[in-house]
Amino acid sequence: MALVLLGINHNTANVTLREKVAFPPEKMADAMQGVRSLQHVSEAVIVSTCNRTELYIDVDIEGDQEQEFSPERMQQEQQKLLQWLSDYHGIDATELGTCSYFHWREDVIRHLMRVACGLDSMVLGEPQILGQIKSAFAVAKDLGAAGSDLGKAFQEAFSIAKEVRTDTAIGENPVSVAYAAVTLAEQIFSELRSLNALLIGAGHTIELVARHLIERGVKRIVIANRTLENAVKLGDKFGARGVLLSDIPAELEHADIIVSSTNSQLPLLGKGAVERALKSRRHKPMLLVDLAVPRDIEPEVGQISDAYLYSVDDIRDVIEDGVKSRAQAAEQASAIIERGVEEYLRQLRALNAVATLRAFRGQADAIRQAELEKARRSLEKGVDAEQVLESLARGLTNKLIHTPSVQMKKASAEGRDEVVRLVQELYQLGDES
Repeated sequence: MALVLLGINHNTANVTLREKVAFPPEKMADAMQGVRSLQHVSEAVIVSTCNRTELYIDVDIEGDQEQEFSPERMQQEQQKLLQWLSDYHGIDATELGTCSYFHWREDVIRHLMRVACGLDSMVLGEPQILGQIKSAFAVAKDLGAAGSDLGKAFQEAFSIAKEVRTDTAIGENPVSVAYAAVTLAEQIFSELRSLNALLIGAGHTIELVARHLIERGVKRIVIANRTLENAVKLGDKFGARGVLLSDIPAELEHADIIVSSTNSQLPLLGKGAVERALKSRRHKPMLLVDLAVPRDIEPEVGQISDAYLYSVDDIRDVIEDGVKSRAQAAEQASAIIERGVEEYLRQLRALNAVATLRAFRGQADAIRQAELEKARRSLEKGVDAEQVLESLARGLTNKLIHTPSVQMKKASAEGRDEVVRLVQELYQLGDES
């Protein structure tokens, strides 16, 4: 087996290019069939998210493994996958090549573990990527594209990700204002699934807030924006309803969570509107998170009973603490990953030894069977049993040590003394022996 990886992510390519190379679920079976039809590709897993597209491939190797793992061979594999990806999506291969990365051997498993642990994510330590990786592997397995080799690699990555989540604080603290806002909502409302959210604005921050809310099970989201088209467009991504800013008063009384992030120079939400909404809600608590600078929500709203208002300054300390905590946890996670890579490689080497031992035992059994048949024929001819046993023992000894003896003499003559030392180690022979 030879694991290789070709990919692009948020660090190497802009969103325009990432969109072009994404694989929608309905095309995954076709894509998997296409990549597996390439020469030497035996197994494949395609990971496709908003921030990355990665092809994990198991390549058949023949002959000398070191030669097959040569930089020249790996460059050929890289160009093959790059050309396939560019042809499949109709993108110039040169453009794609400048934004892609390629790994092989242990760097593949190391990268996979880092991705699964959230160390390679836009938001350090974000937990969603692990579920996305598991889903990608499950799809590949269902399509018959992922076998034992990639299966072992991905299972090891899942195991390491679990250890990192358990033993470090990589995912405990928020590191973005959007994530912090949703985390704050979880602290105030123990259960978010039954709540309604009103998001004001249609920029990147509000999109992230919507994504985090959806991931936590919130199903009823309204997005209000100055331009209705933009509100509807963003809402369509999450199954949310888009409205105008002028519709906010009507929507406010139904909203349990309000998050605002616009470029408005004047407040969009005042004390009076919130008081009226709370009266209609019979003073059911309302969380308001203002992520805008200048502020979208009048500070006086914070004086209202049952209205919990937080500005971006209020959650800044939470974010800074989260960044520091996750940075420290990332160092711990990296150490766990390195141990995981070493353990994975150790298991692979052990599997290689098992195959060699099986062949060695098979050869020895063949010699034993041949010598045993010769001994039986001698006994049938009436040859003395003592003589037959001695001949059997001598024949077994000579046949078993003949090939190693010839190879040791040859290696010694060529100056390859390490072969002789290895035999001494294998058979526990001292120098005197």
